Amino acid sequence: MALKATIFKASLAVADMSRHHYQDYNLTLAQHPSETTERMMLRLLAFALCAHEDLTFGKGISDDDEAAVYRQNLTGDYQLWIELGLPEEKRLRRASHKTEQLLLVAYGGTAVDKWYSSEQKALSQLKNLTIVAVSPGDTAELAKLCDRTMQLQCTINEGQVWFGNAAQSVQVQLQFIQQSNPALLASE
Repeated sequence: MALKATIFKASLAVADMSRHHYQDYNLTLAQHPSETTERMMLRLLAFALCAHEDLTFGKGISDDDEAAVYRQNLTGDYQLWIELGLPEEKRLRRASHKTEQLLLVAYGGTAVDKWYSSEQKALSQLKNLTIVAVSPGDTAELAKLCDRTMQLQCTINEGQVWFGNAAQSVQVQLQFIQQSNPALLASE
């Protein structure tokens, strides 16, 4: 018998001073049985970093042909494709051809550096790819914010990200590895 996804509800207030974007979102996230809490919360962080009324969560790790988070225009063309983890260069290249902007939120500690060292030459040719890394400590702290029903706030200002609820706040330090469009995630 197949395991079912666990459903989470999140009320997310985003205050992105870098992009002058202030909006509240009521979101539903489905956590695939093989998805960790850390990865699911990184999907939520990615949503907050690029918050937009047309931003949508993908089907998750159960669908190889879909982004973790994405935004399409009215004609169905991808404007933003967000991946998580350390995907193969081939997957990022395919996604790069499908979208205007491609964002990778990499995580995994020292594995990120090793992965990028081996893939850097090929990835630097993807002119619409931005890569940011999140430390294992920050992903663990984000996971502590997880609850079946979440009331969260995310404040972004000059490259600093604070994510929290009424009880605790986490400062997430984004490490910019490759940046194609400074406006996508304002780092300064």
